[in-house]
Amino acid sequence: MSYFPGIKDEDFIRGDIPMTKQEVRILVLTKAKICPTDTIIDIGAGTGSLSIEAALQASSGKVYAIERHPEGAQLIRSNAIHFGADNIEVISGSAPEALQGLPIADVIFIGGSGGHLQELLAQSNSLLKPNGRLVITAITIETLYDALHSMQAKPEFTVEAFGMQVTRIKQVKSSNMLQALNPIYIIICTKGI
Repeated sequence: MSYFPGIKDEDFIRGDIPMTKQEVRILVLTKAKICPTDTIIDIGAGTGSLSIEAALQASSGKVYAIERHPEGAQLIRSNAIHFGADNIEVISGSAPEALQGLPIADVIFIGGSGGHLQELLAQSNSLLKPNGRLVITAITIETLYDALHSMQAKPEFTVEAFGMQVTRIKQVKSSNMLQALNPIYIIICTKGI
């Protein structure tokens, strides 16, 4: 099976767990600059949509998908089998505790913090290689503010951020309807040497 970034949302096995949408995944993956041998940690992996695409890009690397909800962890496993991504290790547990014992990473995604953002940012700093990328997706103003405030205060990081709003167009009979997705903010933090 050929892989191209931006797998359709409907191709994933889904449950009641939130999923990073296709358009967001494309931008996050672009900013993460994943190489084939990279080690990636996905904190708050949800259904595993981002973990799956990261694993397919890092075909000779490894993805550690951390998810605290048992249903989400099972969905990640099912999606990994569905897409043939056998380089994913699912860690069922809450971060930051679930980060213990993980190797140094090239890329870390934070998609959910469970109220532990500051601890996750500190732990991510110690787990990230020089030139590594930390990519945070925020759906709340508080997460956006806290992540920017914390990471911009660290001189070893270069920080960029942007917000995006996606509106899909769906054909309904002879008309086209606009369907807005929730706005999201993406913070990219690149660690210096």
